[in-house]
Amino acid sequence: MGRPRTFDRDAALASALQLFWRNGYKGTSISDLTSAMGIAPPSLYAAFGDKRQLFDEAADLYQSHPASFATRALQEPTARAAIARLLHDAALEYTKAGQPHGCLILSEPLLGRHREQSRHALIERLQRGRTDGDLDVEVDIDALADYITVVLSGLSAQARYGADHVQLIAAADAAMRAWPD
Repeated sequence: MGRPRTFDRDAALASALQLFWRNGYKGTSISDLTSAMGIAPPSLYAAFGDKRQLFDEAADLYQSHPASFATRALQEPTARAAIARLLHDAALEYTKAGQPHGCLILSEPLLGRHREQSRHALIERLQRGRTDGDLDVEVDIDALADYITVVLSGLSAQARYGADHVQLIAAADAAMRAWPD
């Protein structure tokens, strides 16, 4: 039987998330992680498994907290309102002070499963818009979902390159002008 943990696992995970978000999976070493988390390598492995398992857990934490704005946005009463809020909230979240800019899920190649889940939620919301009558039956939902994903990816990239929320909201507004009527 091993010794009990002498660190706060949740706080350590939050520190790992910040590093992965800022530097990406490949750009974050075990040494970087243990230093930021305030633990020794054996403690990291005992608590989280390997680097990839820690990364996956950090990505899940990201989905449930910083990226949770997307879930709330998709609950808006119309498809148009949902997407407008999604883009505006992304602009604000991607540039929030005190955290890395951009979106971890959109910028990290290893997170295809998360991107696919997000795309599926987006398609479901658009289909609901069609069922509710606020999105025309002629609209190609897959293409519209791809368009929205491209806009979100662009907002994320621009935030990483230094764009502020005002610039991103202007871009989100421009994207919404292309909304099918």
